[in-house]
Amino acid sequence: MRVRTALVGTTALLLSAALAGPAVADGRDAGAHAATRRAIEAAVAAGAPGATVTVRDTRGTWSATAGVGDVRTGAPRSAADRYRVGSITKTFVATVLLQLEAEGRLTLDDTVDTWLPGLLRGHGHDGRRITLRQLLDHTSGVYSYTSDDDFVRTYFLAAGFFRHRYDTLTPRDLVAVAMRHRPDFAPGTSWKYSNTNYVVAGMVIEKVTGHSYATEITRRVIRPLGLTATSLPGTRVTVPRPSSRAYSKLAPAATGPAYDVTELNPSIASAAGEMISDSADLGRFYSALLRGRLLPPRQLREMKTTVPTGDSAGTRYGLGLTDTTLSCGVHVWGHDGAIHGSASSAVTTADGRHWLALNLNGDWTGGTGAVVDKEFCEKPSKVPGQPSQGPARRSQAPAQRSQVPAQPS
Repeated sequence: MRVRTALVGTTALLLSAALAGPAVADGRDAGAHAATRRAIEAAVAAGAPGATVTVRDTRGTWSATAGVGDVRTGAPRSAADRYRVGSITKTFVATVLLQLEAEGRLTLDDTVDTWLPGLLRGHGHDGRRITLRQLLDHTSGVYSYTSDDDFVRTYFLAAGFFRHRYDTLTPRDLVAVAMRHRPDFAPGTSWKYSNTNYVVAGMVIEKVTGHSYATEITRRVIRPLGLTATSLPGTRVTVPRPSSRAYSKLAPAATGPAYDVTELNPSIASAAGEMISDSADLGRFYSALLRGRLLPPRQLREMKTTVPTGDSAGTRYGLGLTDTTLSCGVHVWGHDGAIHGSASSAVTTADGRHWLALNLNGDWTGGTGAVVDKEFCEKPSKVPGQPSQGPARRSQAPAQRSQVPAQPS
């Protein structure tokens, strides 16, 4: 889940060239992904401690890493690293809600009050006028709790973070923060990214099923797809191994010292961004989703029905899924995610045959969009002794550019 202002862009660490080191790839089809490898090297040169990326296309699976996973020991990053995926969690939550719709247990036109009467009240918020669809596509107008200044100071700036990194917050605690503010707009009249939307969506899943959203995601998505590196930690403060350390500036600007923020209680992100995964699992998830393995055709069409976000690149947002048009006109679908010490992106072409997932273990440098663009748009280099692979294949569907406004993602 991305955090505007200080959530993600709260760190700074400039590694020396010696620490950064060269990129390491698995060697297969190296020429075909040379531009992608150079892009993760550039992200490290720009200040990210390290990067890991995995790609699958018609040639097979390829992975590469750059930089370090631990600035103290110099240990490198691994293609098998598990990391906090932030707002990529939102696609999993939306998938479960759409499965429930397919089962006839709810409709996207249900209001929030249908399931959680009185939850969204205060300063003009009214859950009787907000639908589940508007939660999922961020057209609800509900204020994002991660935009609250006190919340940012307490959980995303250095002084507050080190006092409160192990706090447990409930979903109702997070919603209560949002209810202290006026809505951003009347429901359905505009678009704005709000982490509160998905906290509420997680609460709806629990109300409908009698189980937590974490239980339902595990039962309906993680286990059927065999995503062995993917988990919903709840209040667990550590990241399972193999994993790297995570670094943040814990400040509004990308200058000053960087801090190790690997340990934190992800209940501050809840259903908006608590998940942990690795690149291979994320790629398999988005490929399976776009291929129709998780949703019936009608629900997948609903998920891919998008609204404009107003950004200059023309990114559009569906139901927990973004559609981005890259520089070469290729469309990719997926989501970005950012949370303390972690910036990630996972995207696929509409046919699910070409996907990429990557992570930077520093949250202040950005750079994931450039990696995505290079993978899908750059003509592959000719590998000695092999014919050129030709330009990247174009998808027939719209694309995503994980560009959800900075919010705990």
